[in-house]
Formats: sequence, structure tokens, C-alpha cells
Amino acid sequence: MGILEKAISFAAEKHSGYVRKGSDIPYIVHPLEALAIAAGITSDHDILAAAVLHDVVEDTPATLEDIAEKFGERIAELVASESEDKMFDLPPSESWKLRKEATIQALQNASIDEKIIVLSDKLSNIRAIHRDIVREGDVIWEKFNQKDKKMHEWYYRAIADALTEISDYLAYQEFCRLIDMVFR
Repeated sequence: MGILEKAISFAAEKHSGYVRKGSDIPYIVHPLEALAIAAGITSDHDILAAAVLHDVVEDTPATLEDIAEKFGERIAELVASESEDKMFDLPPSESWKLRKEATIQALQNASIDEKIIVLSDKLSNIRAIHRDIVREGDVIWEKFNQKDKKMHEWYYRAIADALTEISDYLAYQEFCRLIDMVFR
């Protein structure tokens, strides 16, 4: 089994039983979509493996040490670059803006490889938000820790601004179109 297949299997195992926020959709669908988006940009298996693993450390008991041991330092570093500090000493609603500001700041010095993973993750997220808005309307913001739609707009537009270095990719262009559709 190659590195990518191992990463898919590991992510599926670690996310087993988890669902997307406010839904019954198995969580693994999101990392697999992020993988598919990244695969439309690059064939680098380390980047693709990191794309499918990007939430494992953030949302499951797996650690960066586990990732480094199983997949190597480069993949662990790529996953680390996309893993938010959850700031467990604060309630999620209070730490939300701090966590998002840290993400935006980190993107200022991120490599192209790291930006591809961020774009893949955030495009998958904004696709889901758009689908939910079409189906349910603005009530969808209630399922998030941050319930203010304008704060989400600030965050997604700041991410898009931080990713302009990769604006030639169709995925980036789709990301910007969806931001405009969601936050019009």
C-alpha cells in the first residue's frame, strides 16, 4: 500500500463515527473531498496525503507524532500547518476569532504546498456551506460556534486574500465565486 492509500485508510479509521457539524454526513467525506480538490492541483503524494489527514490531529485523538511516525516528517509538517490550536482553555465561541486570526496570520508565511491544502479544506467547507444555505437558508449559521454570518464572511474573504499567490488554480476561482454567492 502506498503513502496515499495508507493516509486514506488512517483518516477513515480515525474519523470513524464522526459526522459533519449539524448533519449526519460521515466526517470522512470532507477529508476525501479535500483530497480530490488537491488532486486537481498537484500529483505530489505527500501533499495529497496531508490533505486527507488535515483534520486528524485537530479533531481526533491522533497526534502529530503519530503522523510523523506513520507518514514521515514532511507530511506531519504539512498537517501541522493546517491544524488549528483549539485553545481548549476557552469556550469555542470565545476562541473562534483568535483561532481564525492565527490561521490567517500563518498563511502569510505559508508555502505553496501548505496553501494548496488550506485551499482544498476551505473550498470543501464553503461548498458545504453553500449547499446548506441553498437548502436551509441563513439558519445554518446557528450550527457553528460563531453564529454571526459577517464574521464568517470576514474569515473566508481573508483566507481568499491570503491565497492570492495560487489564484491561477480553478479551485481558487471556485472558492472566490462561492464566497461571493454565500455572502452576497
